[in-house]
Amino acid sequence: MPEQPPYEEEEFHHGPEGPPPEDLAIAPTGFGGTMDLGSSEAETLEKTPGGPEGTGPKEKPRSLWSDAWRDLRRNPVFIISGLVILFLVVISIWPSLITDQSPLKCDLSKAQQGSQPGHPFGYDGQGCDVYTRTVYGTRVSISVGVLATLGVALLGSFLGGLAGFYGGVGDSVLSRITDIFFAIPVVLGGLVLLSVVTSNTIWPVVGFMILLGWPQVSRIARGSVITTKENDYVHAARALGASNSRMMLRHITPNAVAPVIVVATIALGTYISLEATLSYLGVGLKPPTVSWGIDISSASAYIRQAPHMLLWPAGALAITVLAFIMLGDAVRDALDPKLR
Repeated sequence: MPEQPPYEEEEFHHGPEGPPPEDLAIAPTGFGGTMDLGSSEAETLEKTPGGPEGTGPKEKPRSLWSDAWRDLRRNPVFIISGLVILFLVVISIWPSLITDQSPLKCDLSKAQQGSQPGHPFGYDGQGCDVYTRTVYGTRVSISVGVLATLGVALLGSFLGGLAGFYGGVGDSVLSRITDIFFAIPVVLGGLVLLSVVTSNTIWPVVGFMILLGWPQVSRIARGSVITTKENDYVHAARALGASNSRMMLRHITPNAVAPVIVVATIALGTYISLEATLSYLGVGLKPPTVSWGIDISSASAYIRQAPHMLLWPAGALAITVLAFIMLGDAVRDALDPKLR
């Protein structure tokens, strides 16, 4: 068998076009050869995180909250509902930005009249400007919804978190108490409890919502804490000697609070509609407090003669509740890993 001539590295021929231009770079292919790359492509290859050998800087992993915020910013439902809620919050704090009239200034000679220049929503049965009362009614509805949601979330999370973390007899007792509260109809309970209250402030209504609303959040917080405390990082913290309070505050609560936030966001719209329902039935807020529920109740008797009296406060209530429900749905989709 004839001997093969020794391998000699062949000279690289550039062909008729001549040598490669200066903006080309020679890069190894990983199989003993080379290939021509543009200088920008070669720099990109060298700067790729991890590089071909995996030795470059690694990107820091994103947390659940950063992923959720990234998804929310791209969700048109979240953006639209957030803008609506932001507008409602602004006019509830500074109603004088869009109206310069008083909601309690009435003129009986203009009762039930329709839209007029300077009064686009017309007048109600007492001759009060419907537009102004609708604007000022935002303050009461937002205040009741936010305060009731904060109270329900804090009380329910505290009791449910303790029951889920420690378990035992306290967990069993709390479960039976929540079952009792779930058996109470909300509207019927409001009729019974608020009918004996004579205060014209929002606090009795807020207190009633907290009293009957915390069991739902408590049960959700309990289940979330029970699931979270079985994770490896909690067992590692316990093995390193972390106290119960440190584990609850540093390791369990930040990872178990997402379901509570979702439920509280959706419930905020529910509490706003509940306040309007109780005010409509005459056991919630009472005049001279300006409330959408009170205005709807007053306008229901004139729905045939002056439907505008009912249309505008009812429409404002529907838009507000829908905005908070849409916001809660968007937050739920962003924070629920099962939906990714």
